[in-house]
Amino acid sequence: MENADHIEVEVAYARPDKQRIIRLQVPAGTTLEQAVELSAIRKEFPEIDLAKQAVGIFGKLKKPDTVLREGDRVEIYRPLIADPKEVRKQRAAAGKRMKRGGGDLAEDKSG
Repeated sequence: MENADHIEVEVAYARPDKQRIIRLQVPAGTTLEQAVELSAIRKEFPEIDLAKQAVGIFGKLKKPDTVLREGDRVEIYRPLIADPKEVRKQRAAAGKRMKRGGGDLAEDKSG
């Protein structure tokens, strides 16, 4: 980094069909939210709404007013379609039924 009063960061966003990482120089003291604005990523992804979407740095949730450091990658997360806890519960229940069912069938075949 040549200029001590600026830092280099990245702003990343991904949809299933398209992803983008924008590298940019921002003034030292820039917040996560300001970096998103400076990146102009919303021109490419107008659905981004920081009032409704979570943001983070390298996979860790952060508040929009978090001050960035050299090399940080700002990540904008898409809203969840399904509640992960509920999905896990459903998978666990289906797995238990399958195991029980499979075990019963195995006993019937061998007996």
